[in-house]
Amino acid sequence: MNRYLVLLIRRPQLDPAVVPLHLAFLQNLRKEGRVELSGGFSDKSGGAYLLRASDLTEAMALVHRDPAHLSGGWDITVHEWQVV
Repeated sequence: MNRYLVLLIRRPQLDPAVVPLHLAFLQNLRKEGRVELSGGFSDKSGGAYLLRASDLTEAMALVHRDPAHLSGGWDITVHEWQVV
């Protein structure tokens, strides 16, 4: 499996009610062995998680199920992380 760094930056229209849904989504992925690390930035501007997927297509499909993506409250980017 490859690793993908998912960066989330909050938009002004962020709905705080989505945050618990996003965290539950990450917890489910963690139970499946898909998320290695996750957390928010100390300045409250957003957060990141390290996702395991077979390829970028699968990574994007998983990210597109994230309530953070579905709500439109965050700008989200996905980068393949080549661990050395």
